[in-house]
Amino acid sequence: MDPVTPDVTQLRALTHPVRMRILGLLRTLGPATASQVARRLGLNSGATSYHLRQLAEHGFVEEASDLGNNRERWWRASAMTTSVRDDDVTTDEGRDATDAFHQLAVTHSAARMQASAARRGGESEQWRPLTSVSDLQVPVTVEQAAVIQSRFEQLLWEVLAEFPPTPGDLPPDQRRYSVIVASFPDDTPWESR
Repeated sequence: MDPVTPDVTQLRALTHPVRMRILGLLRTLGPATASQVARRLGLNSGATSYHLRQLAEHGFVEEASDLGNNRERWWRASAMTTSVRDDDVTTDEGRDATDAFHQLAVTHSAARMQASAARRGGESEQWRPLTSVSDLQVPVTVEQAAVIQSRFEQLLWEVLAEFPPTPGDLPPDQRRYSVIVASFPDDTPWESR
């Protein structure tokens, strides 16, 4: 599956916390009905159905008509990744939509990282050392920052090619392993850190 590269309208539709969670669930656990998604996320199935239809209207999910029966409507993610790049944005509306998506993605990633940190004490001896957080600040020009970002993106695409994500249950010896890369200009005053 190729990544979905949303236009401004699609991006605005995706920039909703519930829709991001639903899409992530379908990408991770595989096809599900609105009722199954609702139970997993602690929502009501009416709201879940609405958000699934919105995601489908904008191309993020599709009906899995090969599953279920006439009484159940199953949904699957139409792509395993979403690619959003500022280079593709040329309008103020597009920049606003990209910024809103970026903010939501950072919030979502931070919550997942915090949950992982909270579980770290209970991790097995094999998995515990495979959790890491690195922080490095380097003085760079715009061109040098672009090189750093490009190298990280290339590494992510190489990992994706070698270990393609597949939704559904995993064998007993596997776990889902999150790789989150963040790079940004950091002008935060030291008093605020």
